[in-house]
Amino acid sequence: MLHSMSTTVEPSSERSAAEVNEEIRALWLRSGGTLSVEQREEYQRLVLEWAAAAPEPAKAA
Repeated sequence: MLHSMSTTVEPSSERSAAEVNEEIRALWLRSGGTLSVEQREEYQRLVLEWAAAAPEPAKAA
């Protein structure tokens, strides 16, 4: 049976944007600047998690 990869962020994630950003940076360092297919999938998941955790910018008055 094939399972499709979900691109939704798990609601149980309680990490801050800074924590997720550190994991993204570590992924790039481990990869040497070139991501494999699996690493790209992890990167996409992390970016979505980071975006969900990042505070929304304040609106100008």
